[in-house]
Amino acid sequence: MTRMSIAAALNAGLRKALEADRHVMLMGEDIGRLGGVFRVTDGLQKDFGPARVIDTPLAESAIVGTAVGLAMRGYRPVVEIQFDGFVYPAYDQIVNQVARLHSRSGGTQRMPIVIRIPYGGGIGAIEHHSESPEAQFVMTPGLKVLAPSSPHDAYWMVQQAVASDDPIVLMEPKRRYWETGEVGDDPDPLWSSQVRRPGGDATLVTYGPMVATCLAAAEAAAAEDREIEVVDLRTLSPLDLAPVVASVRRTGRVVVVHEAQRTLGLGAEVAARITEQCFFHLEAPVGRVTGYDIHYPPSRAEEHFLPDVDRILDAVDATFDAAGAELASSERPGGIA
Repeated sequence: MTRMSIAAALNAGLRKALEADRHVMLMGEDIGRLGGVFRVTDGLQKDFGPARVIDTPLAESAIVGTAVGLAMRGYRPVVEIQFDGFVYPAYDQIVNQVARLHSRSGGTQRMPIVIRIPYGGGIGAIEHHSESPEAQFVMTPGLKVLAPSSPHDAYWMVQQAVASDDPIVLMEPKRRYWETGEVGDDPDPLWSSQVRRPGGDATLVTYGPMVATCLAAAEAAAAEDREIEVVDLRTLSPLDLAPVVASVRRTGRVVVVHEAQRTLGLGAEVAARITEQCFFHLEAPVGRVTGYDIHYPPSRAEEHFLPDVDRILDAVDATFDAAGAELASSERPGGIA
């Protein structure tokens, strides 16, 4: 058991992957000499050389397109998109090439590409640096999407992703990069959700950077004798909702929490499936606490955009009475309340 930050855990996991397979190579802007904007690849070019840890031109579409060609030649490229808001120039390559080539080739052409995307807000960055585009990849057939929330998951997930023959988008919670935690000796099953905190009164379903916020909300609720269970989805595609369904059938109350905008965000899909599978166990409508349906705001206003402990606890309170249920559903998109 070793204690490290999420950034250090990703660095250590990438190092293990490079050591384990000579076909693994890293590509991205400033990932070599600089070690990446967040230093996730720090020291890897020095130890593995510029032919395996490659500083690329500032051209996201070309980076992913080159990775497609390398994958077709037997390599396992790991691509870093420097910031979430800059993934869109590469969106065509990801959706029309990376995600489709396996099925388009009748299963003969594997696409073992990992696309790392630091995502989400909370670091006081300028525009285009705090997006949450995960739903756009979740809805794309052929892609798998992972969202680690802890150093343990970051360390093991990146290695599991690199070893997989599937194209995988790894959503890295950038504002949690420097938070530390224990990294154990064994990985958890890759395509699984996990209960991070048990509780019998209500359920919070979340992932990535919001796991820590939901755990803080559960801790605050416990001080008022309300026990809230927190389920970390971990894998956004495919979804493992078995722990969620089991939890909701026990508690009868659930709130889904994420940073991305509300309309057609992942919470909409999760809420729909919970309703389908748990309808007769629900004591109140499924609540959602999300970002608002606006562009990500300037850094001085992002604390009003991001879900926080108070908004989460208000939504949980709303599930405990009929009037509150109306409050939960009144958190309408379109502006900052």
